[in-house]
Amino acid sequence: MSQPLSHHLLTMAYQNAWANHRLAKAWIQLNAEELAAPRVSFFPSIRATLNHILTCDWFYVDALERELRGDEPHTDCFVFFKDDEPFIEALALRNEQAQVDRRLIAYCEQMRDADLVKVVTIARETPQYDSRLRLLSHLFEHQIHHRGQVHAMLSGTSVKPPQLDEFFCQGESGLRAEDFAELGWTEALIWGH
Repeated sequence: MSQPLSHHLLTMAYQNAWANHRLAKAWIQLNAEELAAPRVSFFPSIRATLNHILTCDWFYVDALERELRGDEPHTDCFVFFKDDEPFIEALALRNEQAQVDRRLIAYCEQMRDADLVKVVTIARETPQYDSRLRLLSHLFEHQIHHRGQVHAMLSGTSVKPPQLDEFFCQGESGLRAEDFAELGWTEALIWGH
């Protein structure tokens, strides 16, 4: 049976991991001072913005995984934000982001269209109830929003920002082939034969 919407969300999880991988290849070239230097954006540095993406991913992926397992919502969902910048070293930050990206892909791999209406609860002061579809859509938008800010901030560094819009078009597969090889992916893995 065809699962077009859940498959699209899976491709978005792959796109997210690919964009983070490609962006990380740029920002890990920055020295510690450039990574933490004050910049004009929503968060005051590249490092702060990358840490924000990561901690929000932890927050939302935890809620999604708990709902999938049938577990109660996290009793202290704000634990993921106890430190604004849990990682100050570029390589550790990249590795931790890659780990949560793999968790998100694994979550999306199990979904079917009929399951997208299931409700995920986040136990904030006022509990948040959203369908899997809405929560995943929000998470992807959040990542795109802040990754764009990192991309723009890279323009003010010694490292050129990478292209981040070469994921979906079939005719651009050659432009992502190197990244896919590094990630152990194939076009068929993501889109089928």
